Amino acid sequence: MANFEEQATQTLFDKNYITGEQFEAIRAYRGLNLFSVHNELKFLLYLSMLLFTSGIGILIYQNIDTIGHTAILGLLLLVTLTCFYFCFKNHQGFKKEEVPFLNPLYDYLVLTAVILSCTFVGYLQFQYQTFGTHYGLATLVPTIISLFCAYYFDNKSVLSIGITGMAAYLGLSVDPKHVFENEMIDNTYLSYVGLAFGLTLLLWVLYTTKINLKKHFNLVYLTFSLHLVGIACMVNLCDDYWLPFGLVLAIATYYFYNLSFQIRSISLFIFTVLYGFIGMNIFFVRVLDSIHFDDFFSIFFFTTPFYFIGTIIGFIKLIKHFNKNTSDDSIR
Repeated sequence: MANFEEQATQTLFDKNYITGEQFEAIRAYRGLNLFSVHNELKFLLYLSMLLFTSGIGILIYQNIDTIGHTAILGLLLLVTLTCFYFCFKNHQGFKKEEVPFLNPLYDYLVLTAVILSCTFVGYLQFQYQTFGTHYGLATLVPTIISLFCAYYFDNKSVLSIGITGMAAYLGLSVDPKHVFENEMIDNTYLSYVGLAFGLTLLLWVLYTTKINLKKHFNLVYLTFSLHLVGIACMVNLCDDYWLPFGLVLAIATYYFYNLSFQIRSISLFIFTVLYGFIGMNIFFVRVLDSIHFDDFFSIFFFTTPFYFIGTIIGFIKLIKHFNKNTSDDSIR
């Protein structure tokens, strides 16, 4: 890494992008061997927030009969309102562009307040059935709170909670248990809901980009959209009416592939290639199965090792192509 930085600085100097004094100042600064602990501190803040919210949950579980429901709810509400008070007090207010806190500590305070709000509403419904048999409202209320806080306080983590809450309200379970049990595969209706929700998120990104509303949230929405569309299409490729979903997956792969270059997102690029590759193989097998080309399957199994070696080489070349086209031209 140090050699790369030195070469980049030398390249900037050779191309007259920086002066000799700037070049020497950069070398002197790097010679101090200073390093940033910014990421480490953010990780510790995030870990402390998780431990705090988890500790409250454990406290409620272990002392529910001793403390009492009213006292627990009152404590939760008090802590939540205190967190929100300091967040509102130290934020500049809602704006369409990115407006972060002056102190990043408050970002984690917002996340803590939202998680405690979800805990409060869930516990209220579980113990007192506040929303009656309308259990979806117990999910919808924290979702609305999360989305409001995400846009007001400009917090991507809270936005992820809000999108997850919307998915849960629609019946899409995102916890590991349901993922490993293939709930979407067993229930075709959920795959349709997932596809519709994923396309809706994509349309929302296009709309917010047009009106310049929190455009830095786009990657979060696009990531959820890609996963929902990709998984839903692959599920339905294994169903009877598979052809339309193959076309939808092909169009989505082409769109997200080009978009990943535009926004320079390696994660979006990798998952797009992955979903496209898996979907292409399923589509290819379904086509062969529909024309009853049985003789080809023996040839396919014989050439499978070479096929996977070729795909690995192709994937590596795609990664190199992505890095080449998204690298900073100023230091090349």
